[in-house]
Amino acid sequence: MSTTLRRVGTVTTLAAAGVLAAAGIASAHVTVHPESYAKGATDGVLTFRVPNEEDTASTTKVQVFLSTDHPVLGVLTDPHDGWTAKVTTTKLKKPVKTDDGSITDAVSEITWTGGRITAGQYEDFDVAFGQLPDDTGQLTFKTLQTYSDGKTVRWIEEATQGDEEPENPAPVVKLTADAAQAAASAKSPTSTDSTARGLGIAGLVVGVLGLAAAMFAVRRGPQRHK
Repeated sequence: MSTTLRRVGTVTTLAAAGVLAAAGIASAHVTVHPESYAKGATDGVLTFRVPNEEDTASTTKVQVFLSTDHPVLGVLTDPHDGWTAKVTTTKLKKPVKTDDGSITDAVSEITWTGGRITAGQYEDFDVAFGQLPDDTGQLTFKTLQTYSDGKTVRWIEEATQGDEEPENPAPVVKLTADAAQAAASAKSPTSTDSTARGLGIAGLVVGVLGLAAAMFAVRRGPQRHK
């Protein structure tokens, strides 16, 4: 019995160690938060979290690339102690029409330099936006992370459906149904929902009437004939 328990304990310990190791690997990735936004969302913030995964070198440069095929409009960087942000814009192949007119240029790259992320630390870089695109299901932000020893990690790999996460995945934000559609759906229940609620109420009424009839029958009890 004790041998069996020891074996179970060993297996459990190894499994836990494997989970922790996997979590450590995942946490070393450059990520973007939140993980999802509504299509066409306005006036929000994207946070790029950059952990340092080297024991003998510091992160000294971070480059984030934004797609111009599905541009993020109105990009602003947050002042960061010790870091300087350089914003690069690119002329769009197709202007984007907005309520304020047509947008012909959009940010294509943001590069942070001057600071240091040392071993066991991470840094959050906030990017405000005016509007996200509404013509795609996700945004991929390919990122380059450069260390003080000259090494550059390229977080540019994109996962394909059904495959495991790549070794150096690019940060991704999923874009869900736009906010207007979500609000309309929440405020306007479908006819199916209305029918279901109607049937539920009818069933409740029938149940109450049945219970009342049963209680009346019990109270009267059996009648004896004289």
